[in-house]
Amino acid sequence: MSANLDAIGIIVSHMGDAIDFYRRLGLAFSEDAASEDHAEASGPGGLRVMLDSVESVQSFSEWNPPSGSHRVALAFLCDNPSEVDELHLELTTLGAPSHLAPFDAPWGQRYATVLDPSGNAVDLFAWIG
Repeated sequence: MSANLDAIGIIVSHMGDAIDFYRRLGLAFSEDAASEDHAEASGPGGLRVMLDSVESVQSFSEWNPPSGSHRVALAFLCDNPSEVDELHLELTTLGAPSHLAPFDAPWGQRYATVLDPSGNAVDLFAWIG
């Protein structure tokens, strides 16, 4: 028996805002996804990103939002270091809070973190050199 990572689920406070945010990062959701309680987009390699509304999750689970800092972050690989800066600027200009401004990390990446509309961490990175 083996298990294969097939999807990543994200609980969102407002589906429409989350759909708009993740579309800017290249995920393709259906046209009517913003009006649903559950939406999915397939990424490279078939990995699905699933968005679920708080109400949907609370209909079958005693889920409460975490407090304090995030525990998980989605990481989006950019084509080059300048794209990290450009995407960070675009997303923060549109209202996404910056958690880490772009910087050259000691592990050889241009790196930044923004928060999605529900406060989930989204890392933006590109290899330097």
